[in-house]
Amino acid sequence: MTPSRSIRATALGPDGAREVTRALPEEVPVAVTCNGTTQAVMMCTPADLEDFARGFAFTEGYARPEQVERVEIIEADQGIEARLWIAEEAAEALGARRRAMMGPVGCGLCGIESLEEALRELPPVTGALVLDAGEAAGAAEALRAHQPLHDLTHAVHAAGFYVPRQGIVLAREDVGRHNALDKLIGALLRAGIDPASGAIVITSRVSVEMVQKAVLAGCPALIAVSAPTAHALRLAEGAGLTVAAFARGRRIEAFTHTHRIVTGETDVA
Repeated sequence: MTPSRSIRATALGPDGAREVTRALPEEVPVAVTCNGTTQAVMMCTPADLEDFARGFAFTEGYARPEQVERVEIIEADQGIEARLWIAEEAAEALGARRRAMMGPVGCGLCGIESLEEALRELPPVTGALVLDAGEAAGAAEALRAHQPLHDLTHAVHAAGFYVPRQGIVLAREDVGRHNALDKLIGALLRAGIDPASGAIVITSRVSVEMVQKAVLAGCPALIAVSAPTAHALRLAEGAGLTVAAFARGRRIEAFTHTHRIVTGETDVA
């Protein structure tokens, strides 16, 4: 299944009507199953789905990377199944966070059964990452070069991994911001890249779940082009995560654990 499709439309304006063709992103239900049991159904862009399955399983507490034995992506008439086969001990422990949902695009908290699960305790982030302020400010613009589906459709989010002095080394796109982040985390796991070695860069706002996923991945910094929510910042502060937002040109605003962003020759103005 392709991630986008050409759709005809009629453009209307002062000069009259004309037929146009738009490339629009696909959005399909993807059922994540573990050992044959459906755990979640998410609306996703049908690309990089093995990365999505691995990242989603990890950040949602279904299975650690080493507990995933294999992944199968199966297309069906109604959608796509991302089948994970996980170690028996992980399968037995899965009940505490089991979901059954069909929610809005990328709405990762839909279907959570209790407030305790939604606001779960996060492990501390201890990464020694240090980012130059100029690097951090430019990371969002650097991500733009890794968004081919956005360039085609103007309708998807992206998440990238920025390594100091290397730039964006991995990026993933999806109609849902949470899905894009899960895909990125899964890609990092598959590539053997330590999430503590860089910063996650996102094209969306910083919500509670974006903080949760970054922390659970072990990444010490989250950079966004848009605003954070107040509660997301409270979670980030408690977990030791650096959150920087409003990354525009040479400017950025650091909110939590600002010691990881230092000024230097490429400092923002």
